[in-house]
Amino acid sequence: MARFIFITGGVVSSLGKGLSSAALGALLQARGFKVRLRKLDPYLNVDPGTMSPYQHGEVYVTDDGAETDLDLGHYERFTGVSCRQSDNVTAGRIYSTVIARERRGDYLGGTVQVIPHVTDAIKEFITADLSDEDFVLVEIGGTIGDIEGLPFVEAIRQLGNETGRHNSLFIHVTLVPYISAAGELKTKPTQHSVKELLGLGIQPDIVLCRSEREIPREARQKLALFCNVHPDRVIQARDVDTIYDVPIAYHNQGLDEQVLKHFGLHPGREAEVELNRWNDIVDTIRSPEGEVTIAVVGKYTNLLDAYKSLNEALTHGGIANKVRVNLNWLESEIFEGENAAHHLESCDGILVPGGFGERGSRGKINAARFARERKVPYFGICFGMQMAVIEAARNLAGIAKAGSTEFGPCDEPVVGLLTEWARGNVVERRRSDDDLGGTMRLGAYACRLTPGTKVAEIYSNKSEISERHRHRYEVNINYRRQLEAAGMTFSGMSPDGQLPEIVELQDHPWFVGVQFHPELKSKPFDPHPMFTSFIKAAVDQSRLV
Repeated sequence: MARFIFITGGVVSSLGKGLSSAALGALLQARGFKVRLRKLDPYLNVDPGTMSPYQHGEVYVTDDGAETDLDLGHYERFTGVSCRQSDNVTAGRIYSTVIARERRGDYLGGTVQVIPHVTDAIKEFITADLSDEDFVLVEIGGTIGDIEGLPFVEAIRQLGNETGRHNSLFIHVTLVPYISAAGELKTKPTQHSVKELLGLGIQPDIVLCRSEREIPREARQKLALFCNVHPDRVIQARDVDTIYDVPIAYHNQGLDEQVLKHFGLHPGREAEVELNRWNDIVDTIRSPEGEVTIAVVGKYTNLLDAYKSLNEALTHGGIANKVRVNLNWLESEIFEGENAAHHLESCDGILVPGGFGERGSRGKINAARFARERKVPYFGICFGMQMAVIEAARNLAGIAKAGSTEFGPCDEPVVGLLTEWARGNVVERRRSDDDLGGTMRLGAYACRLTPGTKVAEIYSNKSEISERHRHRYEVNINYRRQLEAAGMTFSGMSPDGQLPEIVELQDHPWFVGVQFHPELKSKPFDPHPMFTSFIKAAVDQSRLV
């Protein structure tokens, strides 16, 4: 039977519950256990797919096509366990399920209530689609006391009772702030947060205290008294200079040891903790052999959570090349004016990421032109590939009116809305007036590579790869002949040959556009080959300057 670990948060949001969950999962893996991580999100959206990046940050996509919370990216990067649709649920999905059951008559005319119907649906989700996992780590989004989160807290309280104390554990992540005027750390916010949790029927077994400074032994003992936990289970979680040091820091503080003791699993009798790969990663990040600067020309650069996986994948590319990757985040709209090219003069590579809508598109096209003309390594992802294709169509192939139907009707729809495509043996369809949610090409799709191309070399001359997608518009295959005659190779195609997946420029040191999102599969201990190659090209570029 799987053991459940529930992670809640208090005091303020953005304390790093997702990273804490991922790091603990990595530590349990290092001790030889099989883990699965899940996220409960209390908001009423069915999923984050239609939410603005400024509201939610990145939308993480799984192989099976689920649009999920960005914390699932942390789970995959730290543990290597591929997440599924069943690993993230929102209040919107829970309530939709309950209401659909009521409409079908599943409740036999009974009054439908939060308890037991909604809480039962939450518990069903938590316990479903499991196999032989030793531990299931369940993170509850939001902060204790949020009204929308109450059904989720009640559900884990019930599940804790049903599974028994030796099969469930509650971790509460809180903040111990430093008040500079008083010159001391304050424990009162944590005391109040735990009191709130106790009022909802949950006694935390471990209190994980986020802090900028060392928490003195006396303060931890005080917290132990007020929070009704053993002093050894008041774990400090100080800020670190790289997130990949978090598993090491938590191990040094005894988090994994206390978790195993709670479950009656004596640490000395289990597999040796294998943290060497994390130490190697941290050492490479802290002591690089060089550095490069990458300009990221995006649409949501005011909130870097919108590019969480991208940021990490670039770091992974740096790890693979033993260099520090400095990122220059640039709003694409600045390149729509004159004399903006100087922002790119000192960069060693240019990356144009995904996005939706016309805003900033001309700036992305101009950034692609700069990279093409100046022979600067260019990596276009999703929307960034489409803008690079439009730029090449206009300025290399002579298709002056090339554009995208995403921005409205155009004379030369080099990029357009595809209404039908194949996924294995299944034909998927969409209409232009469909609901936005779930109408994109989502999840893992196969891509066949053209032998002898740069991309084939990057993927170790594989004939076929699988990558994750999230987009509505596609490069129009009808323009392939004109574009290839102008020097743009279609080096990756869908198995049926209808959907361009990868393009590259022949007369350029490194200019690649991909329709998929390779950043979603990159991990610190297994960097994605596209990012490894891109950063290598940036290193070569820096040596030319």
